[in-house]
Amino acid sequence: MRRLPSDRALLAAARKAAKRAYAPYSKFRVGAALLCADGSIVTGCNVENSSYGLAMCAERVAIGRAVAEGKREFVAIAVVALGKRGKDVRPCGACRQVMAEFHANLRVVCEDGTTTLLDLLPEQFRL
Repeated sequence: MRRLPSDRALLAAARKAAKRAYAPYSKFRVGAALLCADGSIVTGCNVENSSYGLAMCAERVAIGRAVAEGKREFVAIAVVALGKRGKDVRPCGACRQVMAEFHANLRVVCEDGTTTLLDLLPEQFRL
């Protein structure tokens, strides 16, 4: 059986992705590293837009990339923001709901600890 990458490796991948963020307006650079069931890691970073509503969060970028690569089974996601404000960053509500589409109780790894999606979004929308 293949060993899955550690939380430390996920956080490192998320930090690396955050460095590539396009955040000219907020200067808030976020990276995400999505651990897929096959052991691969797919990263994403936030991509801002001058029309703020069109900005894309790092978590949704990572999930979109994974789906585009044919991956739909996820184990965990690490989320990191660079700078002083980033120590306690958590996925936004929209990202939480997108994660719930694929894994109702995804493990969420942050710099200051690990939680689950059910803890962050206990009343997920389901059809």
